[in-house]
Amino acid sequence: MTWRFVLALVLFAAFSWLPAGAQNAATFDTFANQVVPGEVVPGADRFGPTQQSPPVAQVFRGDELVGYAYLNSQYVNADGYSSKPIHIIVGLDTTGTIVGMKMVAHSEPIVLIGIPEKRVVDYMAAFIGYNPLKAAADGSGPPRVNLVSGATVTALVMGESITRSAVRVARLLGLGGAGAAGGDASAARSIDSGAGELQGWQDLLEEGGVKHLHLTVGEVNQKFLESGDPVAARFPQAGADDDAFIDLYVALVSQPAIGRSLLGDSEYASMQQMLGPDQQAILVGGDGIYSFKGSGYVRGGIFDRIELIQGAETIRFRDQFHRRVGAIAAEGAPALKEIGIFVIPEGSEFDPAAPWRLQLLVQRATGALTKVFESFDLPYAIPARYTKADSPAVAESGRGRGAGAGAGPGPGPGAGHASTAGQAAVGRGGIAADANQWFDEEDEGDPLWKRIWQSKVVAIAMLGIMLVVLTLIFFFQDALVKHEKVYDRVRLAYLATTLFWLGWVAQAQLSVVNVLTFFSSLRSGFNWSSFLIDPLIFILWCSVAVSLLFWGRGAFCGWLCPFGALQELSNRIAKALKVPQLKIPWAVHERLWPIKYIIFLGLFAVSLGSLAFAEQLAEVEPFKTAIVLHFMREWWFVLFAVSLIVAGLFVERFFCRYMCPLGAALAIPGRMRMFNWLKRYRECGNPCMRCFKECPVEAIHPEGHINPNECIQCLHCQVLYHSEQKCPVKIQRRLKREKREAFAQRIPIAVLPDKDGPAPQPDPAS
Repeated sequence: MTWRFVLALVLFAAFSWLPAGAQNAATFDTFANQVVPGEVVPGADRFGPTQQSPPVAQVFRGDELVGYAYLNSQYVNADGYSSKPIHIIVGLDTTGTIVGMKMVAHSEPIVLIGIPEKRVVDYMAAFIGYNPLKAAADGSGPPRVNLVSGATVTALVMGESITRSAVRVARLLGLGGAGAAGGDASAARSIDSGAGELQGWQDLLEEGGVKHLHLTVGEVNQKFLESGDPVAARFPQAGADDDAFIDLYVALVSQPAIGRSLLGDSEYASMQQMLGPDQQAILVGGDGIYSFKGSGYVRGGIFDRIELIQGAETIRFRDQFHRRVGAIAAEGAPALKEIGIFVIPEGSEFDPAAPWRLQLLVQRATGALTKVFESFDLPYAIPARYTKADSPAVAESGRGRGAGAGAGPGPGPGAGHASTAGQAAVGRGGIAADANQWFDEEDEGDPLWKRIWQSKVVAIAMLGIMLVVLTLIFFFQDALVKHEKVYDRVRLAYLATTLFWLGWVAQAQLSVVNVLTFFSSLRSGFNWSSFLIDPLIFILWCSVAVSLLFWGRGAFCGWLCPFGALQELSNRIAKALKVPQLKIPWAVHERLWPIKYIIFLGLFAVSLGSLAFAEQLAEVEPFKTAIVLHFMREWWFVLFAVSLIVAGLFVERFFCRYMCPLGAALAIPGRMRMFNWLKRYRECGNPCMRCFKECPVEAIHPEGHINPNECIQCLHCQVLYHSEQKCPVKIQRRLKREKREAFAQRIPIAVLPDKDGPAPQPDPAS
């Protein structure tokens, strides 16, 4: 049996290393054969050779140059909901106007199996005719288009990548005179870090350091009424017209005086650890019945209800660049329902000294699967006293300046001429000469993952304490389980901490998607930084790897899985309420538990061809719905998750037993554990059946041995093993011991003979 398992493991590992059909280091030439020149530049009949600096292909009609074509993902971060790039070839005419585009590759599961691709293509068509340079000059910003219902994040990423990449390419090529630094360089300004002093809330509002948008229910209903959508008009927001829909506040907290006033010294110092040199951050606070965060984003995902717009630059925020804030520190500040710090991503052309606006996206459901959207603007311009005039030399260099109001040059030096563009990287967010690395360059400072770890020291310490406590529980389990009530309270407290803090607060829920992503990265180019970006998840996986060698899968499944804790705690409540518990017959039970292995192997096989599709199928795990999104999701996801929890009220840990692909994935390497910490008697299974009958997940066979693949290390069998009131073996030993002690107490002690006479004899009557 052992050699078969080893052989299977070797074949499994070898198959995992097969080359993936990945889209790594994608360039324009990678997809050029999928595009007809006329699709991206109307009237064109051929592509010219692709130049490497910048990576752009000239497009010709005969011998006439009529435009340029490029791949969006070579210039901006185009990662969508799947965390994989959405590759779009975009065409510009000779003035920098977008004249065509074609999506050539993507891994978006919602588009692959849910939303018709035609709707996404129609959405992109709204950007045709948009000139980002002209929009930056007149302050009009990107076009406002209707988003794709059900694929909001995907549509947002596509639109952002098209507009941001277009302005970069236009500047690099010097189209429309974009090579020169627009405006009077001597008038350029930058943030003065030494300006200002600590102020109260009202003072900041009055001077403009904090901006406020107040929307009422009536104003929002009127906006949807004016949109012309009859369905949206028939479903108005409930409430009186003058009820507050949302009070939205925004401020640039990377300016020290404003930041320290609003955050306090401690929170401001923590925020600084998240920022790189010259990187900016804003604070957004909200109150009312509408949430500016929403519930649709996931860890690493995009906040789809707010965006920052400055000139041609549109910036959206991801979860890893977000930090929750409990309360505003400024004197007189209101108590807001939600407050967050949002870091401007590296590579964004954002000028903190120039005006910008925060756009709030309000959505309204018009059907089970459809939504319409309206936007509201909150303009912001930092008060002049927090800025300073740059010297002509600094202004000319364009250092630290972005696309706002047409100010500043392009992303690299010499952007006004293609022959000199991209000769070197230009600081943080500059453009490199490598055709595959034209965005989000790191400077010599700490990498992003390291700054994220520094910002989560408290959470990391808390998780470290949990892991130390769990290790002590296992190493000293023999002493602990002898005290049944103490052990039960320890386990109950640990599971509650796992669910409420590790799950619902820290959202550190492992998933089979992590396993699939890991194997995919092995085949397509492993990069530690992508796994280090979430410290709690990384630490948990490291602890799981170690625990597999000691205890198998049970250390995680039985103690550190938030959804497992939710099932067990809810089942305890059900038992307290006298909900009947179903004992699955052994013959049925042992035929049901392979289901989870079939699910895992199916997901793994699908991931070899399409990781995105496998991630969509991995929704068989209710973890995202129940733990990450707190049940705030579409009704069918909530119904599925709740149904599994309800099943667990009658069959303890129903999902863990029969459906969990993550448990199956951990059970396979868990067979290689080095130690067997669970003790058994020879009598276990023959004749004693108590552990078999009481095991919470039926991991003990009728003949008495424990199946390590199914065991969750709850230690209930060890409580029975040491119990002199429940274990028949211990009961018999106790009774024999008590009988011997009682018999010894009944026998009189013999008296030694005296030297003066014989020893006295016991009285026969006694």
